[in-house]
Amino acid sequence: MKKSSSRSQTATDRSQTAIGTTRRSGLWQWGLTLLLGVAVWAFWAKLYPSALAYQEQFQLFLTTPTYLLSRLSLPGGAASYVAEFMVSFYNNMPVGAIFVALLLMLLQRLTWRLMKQRTDAEGYYVLSFVPSVAVWLLMGDESVMLAYVVSLLLAMSAMWGYSVVARRYGEIVRYLYVLVVLPLLYWLAGPVVFMFAVWVLLHECELRPTFIGGIGMGLLAVLLAWCMVLASSFYVAYPLKRLSQGLFYYRFVDFISPWIYVLMALCVLLPFAVRWMPSLKGKTMCWVLAGQVVLLALVFVGLKSRAYEPRKYELMEYDFLVRQNRWDDIIRKAEQKTPDLPMSVCATNLALGMKGQLCERAFDFFQRGTDGLLPKFERNFTSCQVTGEAFFMLGLVNTAQRFSFESMEALPNYNKSCRTVRRLVETNLINGQYNVAQKYIDMLKNTLFYAKWAKRTEKLLRNEKAINSHPLYGRMRQIRLTDDFLFSDQEIDKIMGQLLLRNQDNQLAMQYLLMCPLLSGDLNTFMNYLSFVQKNHSFNPQICQEAVCMVYAQHNQQPPQAAVSPLVIQRFSNFYSILRSQGKNAPQLQAFRNTLWYYLLKD
Repeated sequence: MKKSSSRSQTATDRSQTAIGTTRRSGLWQWGLTLLLGVAVWAFWAKLYPSALAYQEQFQLFLTTPTYLLSRLSLPGGAASYVAEFMVSFYNNMPVGAIFVALLLMLLQRLTWRLMKQRTDAEGYYVLSFVPSVAVWLLMGDESVMLAYVVSLLLAMSAMWGYSVVARRYGEIVRYLYVLVVLPLLYWLAGPVVFMFAVWVLLHECELRPTFIGGIGMGLLAVLLAWCMVLASSFYVAYPLKRLSQGLFYYRFVDFISPWIYVLMALCVLLPFAVRWMPSLKGKTMCWVLAGQVVLLALVFVGLKSRAYEPRKYELMEYDFLVRQNRWDDIIRKAEQKTPDLPMSVCATNLALGMKGQLCERAFDFFQRGTDGLLPKFERNFTSCQVTGEAFFMLGLVNTAQRFSFESMEALPNYNKSCRTVRRLVETNLINGQYNVAQKYIDMLKNTLFYAKWAKRTEKLLRNEKAINSHPLYGRMRQIRLTDDFLFSDQEIDKIMGQLLLRNQDNQLAMQYLLMCPLLSGDLNTFMNYLSFVQKNHSFNPQICQEAVCMVYAQHNQQPPQAAVSPLVIQRFSNFYSILRSQGKNAPQLQAFRNTLWYYLLKD
């Protein structure tokens, strides 16, 4: 009896020890998963919120049954619908980042579930983070859609379900599962169904008595997946190539990143390959895991600068700040690192103009000629947004409307844009095109985050008094040009003159009018414009004084004391003295980098 009791006690102790070990293992595993989620959230919410805003503005998720059916009627449309719903929450960046974090955490846990189906892989838990980190890096390509991540999760859920069924049930149930899941997964998630088919192929080669039989059954699953893609091309209005690539995985319809396919292969092969890795039992587990975490972190940091190209994301941030009219933040950003691309220079000049500093500080920053004020039109869905904002703030409402509409039509995946639709409401409201404004308002009323704004704005329709007293729309009506006409990029200064004639209080147009000839080096035209401006305004900023000083110097004359301050005259004298004695490449001229003189010298 004592021996029996002793054995029973020993078994109980072992059981309790095993349970304790399992619990401790589960705690540190979930701790690492939670750490991944926190890191992903902080990355998007704190470091790259502008990237979330970039994704959100180029879709128009509607809550109508018609929109839902339009998505469900296409292969992969269900995953796209769920993803667009989540992207809508990017309107609130901290909340939107939570969705991204949850998706990557779920992807990691599914990978771990698949790894555990194969073998005792406790020592390789960190490897289950590899697909999530790879997706994280892949999302640095702004054209990769969140629908792709949702589709991956659906495919891996189906793979896990198959592993469970294969372990618990016989062949008939396993085959029925494949026959049901293959078409369902394809229609819900698109061509990631091939991941599931390959997973079945690998399992069948292992489960069936003969290797040849396993290949046969597995290849049949792959063939069925391909037949579904082929069959769908007869029922939906898309070519076979696009259906096989996925309709919603990538923003561009005629190109898809090859890394999308590499990641799909990784999600299948990594969990299956764990079984051939050496066992880590008996090793010092904490050091093994710590080494894996450090290695994975170093790989991410090393690849991040390539995945998240700094210049590209810099433009996204400028676009984000312009959208929110955060002029002070734009100037601070430009002070930290001077912009040198047309889009970022345009944003900086607009911010300076809105703060009344353009003719004081323009040459504190890199300038690109008149393209830095209003870049030439390009059929580009990103740059048109910033340029259109500049036209809108100037009072060229019709031109701003054209740029907004062209930006939306240039979207390569043919989506609508919530940002553009809102701007089209505003431009048509200002122009008195109430029926058109109503059409766009009705669209926004069926969104998650723009419905309240749309309902408030709807009250302004046909209410002239309310519109005219509105702080933005009323001002736009006062300064806008009422004539509808197109103009050349070479006539920007003349259009600025028209705006100033229309309303002498248009300070932004006045600054652009004076800067246009200066940036193109036409001092004679500038003097004519300055004379026109100073008839109605006591406007004589530093850059204008520098130009006047230079014009008089070309005629060997001293500028009038009322026109140029003694400090500017003294600085020009020093500049001219260095230029004459040492030439235009003299290092001492660097002290005048923020002047019109240096700009024209190096132009």
